[in-house]
Amino acid sequence: MRVVAGSDHAGLSLKKVLVEQLRKSGREVEDLGTLESASVDYPDYAVAVARQVSAGNADFGLLVCGTGQGMAMVANRIPGVRAAVVSEGFTAAATRQHNDANVLCLGERVVGPGLAAQILEIFLSTPYEGGRHARRVGMIQALDRKDV
Repeated sequence: MRVVAGSDHAGLSLKKVLVEQLRKSGREVEDLGTLESASVDYPDYAVAVARQVSAGNADFGLLVCGTGQGMAMVANRIPGVRAAVVSEGFTAAATRQHNDANVLCLGERVVGPGLAAQILEIFLSTPYEGGRHARRVGMIQALDRKDV
């Protein structure tokens, strides 16, 4: 499993913890930045991660900012990306099972590192169910093609 990660300055500390967790678990991870605490623009990192996922160069993306919301708004503009802001385990599982989410967005100012680590593990280990959910995911994908 290959994961690409990115954050702005407000998510840097949590991203570092989660990238280390991914590496320790044996998952391949590429950190696309930011790597320093200086103020940066979150859209730059959201686009970089989302493009890697969209192109099939990564199985999942991880984005962290202050709330996770800005990252999700940007990532979801990239075709093929289904980014979800998550702050607890039930949503981490359900967004994978039902929506085939492929980018996890977290807020460093919302969840602590322990909970974030649990959310990440649930998100990455929960399979997409397909079945009755496939039609709806297909509707989302059709929006990427603008044929709806």
